[in-house]
Amino acid sequence: MNSDTRSLWGGLRVAVLALLWGSTFLWIELALRGLSPLQVTFARCALGALVLVVACYATGHRMPRGVTVWRHIAVAAFFCNALPFALFSLGQQTVDSGLAGVLNATTPLWSIALGLALGSERGLRPVRLAGLLLGFTGTIVIFAPWQTTGATGWGALAILGAAASYAVAFTYMGRTLVRKGTPTISLSAAQLVAASGLTALAVPVGGLEPIDVGPAVVTAAVVLSVFCTAITFHLTYRIINDEGATNAAVVGYLLPVVSVLLGAVVLGENLSVRVVLGMVVVLVGVGLTRRKAAASGDGGRGEPGTVQPASEAPATEKPASAEPARGDTPRRTLLENAR
Repeated sequence: MNSDTRSLWGGLRVAVLALLWGSTFLWIELALRGLSPLQVTFARCALGALVLVVACYATGHRMPRGVTVWRHIAVAAFFCNALPFALFSLGQQTVDSGLAGVLNATTPLWSIALGLALGSERGLRPVRLAGLLLGFTGTIVIFAPWQTTGATGWGALAILGAAASYAVAFTYMGRTLVRKGTPTISLSAAQLVAASGLTALAVPVGGLEPIDVGPAVVTAAVVLSVFCTAITFHLTYRIINDEGATNAAVVGYLLPVVSVLLGAVVLGENLSVRVVLGMVVVLVGVGLTRRKAAASGDGGRGEPGTVQPASEAPATEKPASAEPARGDTPRRTLLENAR
């Protein structure tokens, strides 16, 4: 396969992943019309886990073994799956799907902020610091704390919490699960299994409401679980393994654009000038924080001691003897930039 063909296929995979991942918020919005937030979360985790477990055994792998690795998986499942999935579903009861996608794009900003707090993000260049400050400024513009209605509600705060939870998860996963010899498809399957168990524990609290299982709701839940959760893991790892983390990171910039367009076209959501301006500021800020990886010439994998975004964390995770040569490894849980 020549370079032009590889580039074409790589671009198509990025476009498909951006469409699937960016449409997550649309399907959540539709699923919430017949299910409670916790029911949406449980369905997403359980059906996604079923797909990845089947894929795990179908490719000749097994689920991870050992108390230590499962303890790490349980923590990762809470911060990367159960908690953010629930927060997105809760938040989208009052926040439009397009705005949810924009707020989710703040995950890299939270990652850098967490790295600074933990001391793992050192030597922050002025351009990246400016991007961090600019990104959070855009978030404030979107959040509009000077207002009393609209995006200032608890829903927007819940979605920002989900984005921050992703940042915590990626840092934890990078330190405890990445490059430890366990195939990524096994980790992905195990993590969604653990997330299903954690969510099931909360079902008696907020998941026993009557449901409306109409065709639209069922379709939304299935698409959300299979395509926007399980399959996006697979596509993300294929892009990382075949073309490097930089190309995978492109999805983070496309995701809010897709979510906004789908929300406006499919659901008829209105966007104010303030929200559009805030979205642009957030994306510019995220782009500036990526300058370090782009300038380092390392293929977008970042440098030692940096806290990497969702699409970057597992870039060097794949053990040579544990995974197929073509990088056929599902993603552990990103992305709902997650994601």
